[in-house]
Amino acid sequence: MQNIILGINAFHGDSSAALLVDGRLVAAVEEERFNRVKHWAGFPAESIRWCLGQAGVAAGDIDHVSVSFNPRANWQVKAGFALRNFVSARDYILARAKRQGKQRSLRQSLADALGCPEATIRAQFHSVEHHQAHVASGLPVSPFDDAAVLSVDGMGDFVSTMMAGGGATDWQVFSKIYYPHSIGLLYSAMTMYLGFLNYGDEYKVMGLAPYGKPNYVDQMRRMIPLTADGFRLNLDYFRHHREGIRLGWQGGSPDVAPFYSQRLVAELGPVREARAEVTEKHQDIAASLQVVTEDVIMHLLKILHRMHPSDNLVMVGGVAMNSVANGKITSRTPFKNVYIPPGAADNGGSFGSAYYVWHRILGRKERFHLDHALWGPGVDDAACEAAIREAKLPVRKLSEAQLIQTAIDTMVRGEIIGWFQGRMEFGARALGSRSLLADPRRTDIRDIVNLKIKFREKFRPFAPSILEEYAAEYFERDEPAPYMEKVFKIKPEKRALIPAVTHVDGTGRLQTVSKRTSPLYWKLIDGFRVRTGIPLVLNTSLNENEPIVNTPKEALSCFLRTRMDAIALGSYWVTRE
Repeated sequence: MQNIILGINAFHGDSSAALLVDGRLVAAVEEERFNRVKHWAGFPAESIRWCLGQAGVAAGDIDHVSVSFNPRANWQVKAGFALRNFVSARDYILARAKRQGKQRSLRQSLADALGCPEATIRAQFHSVEHHQAHVASGLPVSPFDDAAVLSVDGMGDFVSTMMAGGGATDWQVFSKIYYPHSIGLLYSAMTMYLGFLNYGDEYKVMGLAPYGKPNYVDQMRRMIPLTADGFRLNLDYFRHHREGIRLGWQGGSPDVAPFYSQRLVAELGPVREARAEVTEKHQDIAASLQVVTEDVIMHLLKILHRMHPSDNLVMVGGVAMNSVANGKITSRTPFKNVYIPPGAADNGGSFGSAYYVWHRILGRKERFHLDHALWGPGVDDAACEAAIREAKLPVRKLSEAQLIQTAIDTMVRGEIIGWFQGRMEFGARALGSRSLLADPRRTDIRDIVNLKIKFREKFRPFAPSILEEYAAEYFERDEPAPYMEKVFKIKPEKRALIPAVTHVDGTGRLQTVSKRTSPLYWKLIDGFRVRTGIPLVLNTSLNENEPIVNTPKEALSCFLRTRMDAIALGSYWVTRE
């Protein structure tokens, strides 16, 4: 008899669902891909319906439901904080009751999502502490039998940092750093100070940092001094410990109010308005923030290695999306091997909480290795053809070899193509299933993509998707990076060959592409290598100021409202004329 676990990340940014059948992941997707609201934070009803439908599972078949938060976790620390910081008992109790109320409503929310009576759902429900869900999203699905784990984010269940380690299914927690101290909240506060106000905009600051010089490092270090057990925020520069983090969920889209203090503004100068020019000073502040963030992460990792002296490291949590820092771990710490799963941020809490139940609550030792990210919806050629006919666009159906050759010919002409193939990626990165692709040899292609399609800040880099067999020829470090989770220096002699994917500091946020896990995408890049001598292509997500496209109709809508030159939907090649 099968054991079925439904994992969800609900009432939190990047709401998602995942399904395990006998410990094997069979489906995972973010709710934003269905409702088209970036970082949506409500209940993932569409994601749940899709996951169950993908596996042919009915509501009554679910044995366990896990959710990646636990209002009861760390309650003593929460209560002590409330008393020390003069938070009223009434406000504290109401906030906790609201969170617990959402937890108690999960069974009814699930029944509503599945259109069945609540009594139909016989599953046992489990609330998993936020950072334990993060740990379980990485360690048990990693290639390691034993590893250290660092989970770092803004805050979840009153914890910003958890250090853990041990066997893949029986790890232990070594230490925690509690709210209000958080490297994630420092990065978020500075992101908003720099005028990037949308939830999840931290990656823009990371892209801006290489343009600046770290002239404000001393000020940043005053904000987050290192300690023997990690770090502490200097709370003179912030307000969240007194006022809380003011979160809004307008229509499910997260909205965070700035929480830096006037002292921070007095020391660094006026706040940048959202549409104002990005100046050299702003670049320098971003560079300084990135330097200090890396210093804090490396300090934590050295402490962690003393606690659990393994060669292997698993990085999880929102801060693990800092790919620039990730690329420096093996050169700046004792760790030799680093695994970061797709969905390392809160979206991964869906399958992370499910694996916590599988291994830690049910005590199961059977492991599943997560070695690709293609867990979302896929479509067949019939659905692609129907969407194309509805849009009344010129189309050709091609064989696989013809499709690859046509795509290569188009890129070599300096044109930009959409590439919509197979099942959709889980996580923030497009990895060759829902991608925009271009020739990385062209010096003008970044501006062309930004002006014609992405309509985004010019300082943001594009990623190289490189055949894993050739990564060592182009990058100074030879480490796997299947989810675009690490930034490495490009070898100096190669930078002029691939200017479109070489950032201003000579780096690239690479994706290593495997023939085993991404056969069609690998064939496309290999064909480009045979044609040009370059074993990589420029890759960015197939979208335009929206979540990555999910359906053929959405892909064609993006094609029509932008100026990409062609798009491959399954076996079909679509152009404008």
